[in-house]
Amino acid sequence: MAVESAAGEVVFLLARVLFGGVLAFMGLNHFSGVEQMSGYAEMKGIPAPAFSVIASGVVLVLGGVGIALGVAPVLAAGALATFLLVSAVTMHDFWAVPEDQTQDEMTGFLKNVALAGGALALLALGGQAWPYALGVGLF
Repeated sequence: MAVESAAGEVVFLLARVLFGGVLAFMGLNHFSGVEQMSGYAEMKGIPAPAFSVIASGVVLVLGGVGIALGVAPVLAAGALATFLLVSAVTMHDFWAVPEDQTQDEMTGFLKNVALAGGALALLALGGQAWPYALGVGLF
């Protein structure tokens, strides 16, 4: 693995817990705010908005927990990267909103793209053994 020292292994674990924990928390927020988020998703033209909010919450929670614990890291990182890139374009289309909403949507867009970059980096390492991981995986 790219991490070859004990300190590096601990830092990688901390990075996984922070990254995965934040995404899992974001997913839990989807469940507590289904009605509000569904209205926003409907406004953005997302089909089956309530289902989409719940499904995206599941992806965020399971993907985040998978990264943090090192369970199915290829599947977790790939699902998160895909979700984050798709939602950046569909939900945070800063180029297509009124001027007073541009900054908020651009911030959301850039956040999702940056998080997708992190998920892609973890995807690249997903086939290797992760230190302090449960080591359960499909690949």
